[in-house]
Amino acid sequence: MKQIETAMVLAAGLGKRMRPLTDTLPKPLVPVAGRTLIDRVIDRLAEAGVKRVVVNLHHHRATLEKHLATRSDVELILSPEADLLETGGGVLNALQLIGDAPFYCANADVLWFDGPTPALRRLAQVWDPESCDALLLMQAAASAFGYEGRGDYFVDPAGRARRRKGNEVAPFVYAGVQILHPRRFAGLVPGRFSLNVVYDAAEADGRLRGMPHDGLWFHVGTPESIVETEFQLGYRRERR
Repeated sequence: MKQIETAMVLAAGLGKRMRPLTDTLPKPLVPVAGRTLIDRVIDRLAEAGVKRVVVNLHHHRATLEKHLATRSDVELILSPEADLLETGGGVLNALQLIGDAPFYCANADVLWFDGPTPALRRLAQVWDPESCDALLLMQAAASAFGYEGRGDYFVDPAGRARRRKGNEVAPFVYAGVQILHPRRFAGLVPGRFSLNVVYDAAEADGRLRGMPHDGLWFHVGTPESIVETEFQLGYRRERR
């Protein structure tokens, strides 16, 4: 297993469904069970041996910059966006800061807890750059707290991932954590686009993989879902 030392955290979104909390805060700074969402993600990355974390910013940029400046356990590199570029455009815009080696990429608002082996370490163990350009952490839809959709992907025994089509119901939800290879972005035009463009192209080439998560995962999208998540975690809100 080769150590992955660089990561990107996607933190530029508006967090509209989290209003009114995001009227004054960027969504990554919303606290859940006593710690902000983005700090939980960076904690996991630091524990996995990541040295450099690139963070894109847009919504309440100054507030997020000030908060990130309080961390010294990893090198934090900021990738501000004057206009929102979405997930794919944000990564492409930051590639000059990321470099040409495979990197972790995580949503700043994802909340997961590891099983016996940390998910990031498991991803690194499974990652095979010879056959894969994108390796997505997948959560079983049936055990995804707060998720009520039709799922995102099917994953076969060899780890090959296929996006659900039409009215299909897929067993896995993309969990917002992944390893990407920069070469997958070659030829893409800078601008606003989703990482789904990257995933679909990798799938078409047979180079998209998925790895089931073996711990807890929470979909925290609204103020109400924070209350439910904290209840599931046994966190007493009066401590806040």
